[in-house]
Amino acid sequence: MVSPIGRMGKEQYDEMVPAWLIPMLKATYFGSCSFHQGVSNKTECNLFCLDCMGHALCSSCLIHHKNHRVVQIRRSSYHNVVRVNEIQKYIDISCVQTYIINSAKIVFLNERPQPRPGKGVTNTCQICGRSLLDSFRFCSLGCKLGAMKSGDPELTFALRGKQHSNRYDFEIHGIGGSESDDSSTPNKMLKAHPYNLDIGGDRSCSSGEETTISPSTPLIFNHTNARRRKGIPHRAPF
Repeated sequence: MVSPIGRMGKEQYDEMVPAWLIPMLKATYFGSCSFHQGVSNKTECNLFCLDCMGHALCSSCLIHHKNHRVVQIRRSSYHNVVRVNEIQKYIDISCVQTYIINSAKIVFLNERPQPRPGKGVTNTCQICGRSLLDSFRFCSLGCKLGAMKSGDPELTFALRGKQHSNRYDFEIHGIGGSESDDSSTPNKMLKAHPYNLDIGGDRSCSSGEETTISPSTPLIFNHTNARRRKGIPHRAPF
């Protein structure tokens, strides 16, 4: 029996799925670095090098990964997440639902099965069954990968040129400029202390649709009131 990947062709599959994606999804994060334990106080392994495709790294490991593509992994509700503005530079995350945490848009790495969808739910993840907004098909990068392994020809992680990147840049920076790149680059991570993020499940989900922000109404200065002087004060009679 020919597997879906076999029917797709290994070369085509390799073009659509980067070699570092599966190692990144399977890596173990937030443990103590075995190489720098006792040497540095920043030994939590919450980084992954896309070029080396090895184990998770700590901030002290970055000295050996200069000029490499490194992303920071964060935690949300005991699940691993990555910021959209970091990962979208390397893969197409379309069809995966995004969430907003502390004004930063993120995606989950792996599936998050949900025993029973809530009442009125009309759309669920095609792999693990988690409830989603209607415009998405998957709850995580891992679920999208699972659908691709099943042979879905419409899915890809390969970027579609500059137009794709610009579209996501508008989505992020167009939301009032609320998402910033602080602590998202490897050089800044060396100075910033790693931290964990926590949200309450689906309460902070975002549709990921482009949002248009109208300019604020300018203040109107009333010159008539500015030139008006107070009258002569009158004392109350004794």
